[in-house]
Amino acid sequence: MRAITGAPLLRIDNDRVKSVRVRPGKERSLLRRHPWVFEGSIGSGKADSGETVRVEGSDGRFLAWAAYSPLSSIRARAWSFDESERIDAAFFARRIAAAVAMRERLAPASDGVRLVHGEADGLPGLVVDRYGDTLCAQFLSAGSERWKAVIADALIEITGASRLYERSDTSARQREGLPATLGWLRPASATAATALTIREHDWRFALDVATGHKTGFYLDQRDNRKLFAETVRHFGFARVLNCYCYSGGFSVAALAGGAAEVTAIDSSAPALALAEGNVALNGFDAARHGTIDGDVNQTLRAYLDARRSFDAIVLDPPKLAPTVAHAERAARAYKDINRLALSLLAQGGALFTFSCSGGIDADLFHKIVAGAGLDAGVDAFIHARLGAAPDHPMTVNFPEGGYLKGLVLIKR
Repeated sequence: MRAITGAPLLRIDNDRVKSVRVRPGKERSLLRRHPWVFEGSIGSGKADSGETVRVEGSDGRFLAWAAYSPLSSIRARAWSFDESERIDAAFFARRIAAAVAMRERLAPASDGVRLVHGEADGLPGLVVDRYGDTLCAQFLSAGSERWKAVIADALIEITGASRLYERSDTSARQREGLPATLGWLRPASATAATALTIREHDWRFALDVATGHKTGFYLDQRDNRKLFAETVRHFGFARVLNCYCYSGGFSVAALAGGAAEVTAIDSSAPALALAEGNVALNGFDAARHGTIDGDVNQTLRAYLDARRSFDAIVLDPPKLAPTVAHAERAARAYKDINRLALSLLAQGGALFTFSCSGGIDADLFHKIVAGAGLDAGVDAFIHARLGAAPDHPMTVNFPEGGYLKGLVLIKR
């Protein structure tokens, strides 16, 4: 990690910052250091998009410095709860340096690492992943967008990376009233290839920061892939089904664990091609890995009709409930695929089932999977409860950061 050097950093005079007051009784979440202020909590005050505001209680006392977002239901996102702190270039350098230092202490077994994880690192709306010498960032809030140039410079100087690609093309940007933005940020004139290869444990994976999901790869499943390989090896599982396989991370893990036959399902032909490429990249026999371009539900139903069974199944579907408002519909979808998977699982087999939906918490996900088991007439031991890799932290004051949750079930 490099120290920040160079020209004096910009500063903002706190005495000139606009104020926003919350309604009576709405101070509690901020006093607990939860970083979000919702539209309905605002009593008075407003500012420009991304502008830093002083958030006050209804009695005028200081609560937080925050970035204002006039179009979002999350009207303000807290940068700091310290009244003496100034939100300036030096602030972002300190926060980024602290985030990078924490990842260096974690020393994940990969050169693909989540360096900044939004609110958990005190930088709401900012996501930064490192793939070797390349950084890929998402500026997902009005506040992070306003400070983009400062953040980009700090990221390059602190990490020593040679280039930074922006992947600000998610629905979160739309909710902030921001357009999708993609391309090289540092250097701005970069024309380098966006296809990369990273190391994870003893494996290698190809990705593309411009076209891949998220910032190019699902780094959050790193440790769960390793656990899957170890589980396949420990139990001697031969037949593995990898649903929503994307780039084949769990397929590679299964083959590394000694699986004789892995079937990968995805509705994206490019994803299946990437999965096949990653199997080959790691030196596995292509004959051990089959792919199906199709709908997971339909395929599972067809397998059930054909009386197929598998020793291990992975269910890692895309986000079905981005908010609590979508939870009821998503719960039905999660229940259906888990019911089918449990029905297809051989006795003594393992199901690795996940939800990356922010609107589905761990308790609800457990209940959904339990209901799926009842409908399937199946009981199972909970072998493990899973989450994202440690470089995707969840803080005690921001439980919403724990978006990825998983269960490992052993069928009785």
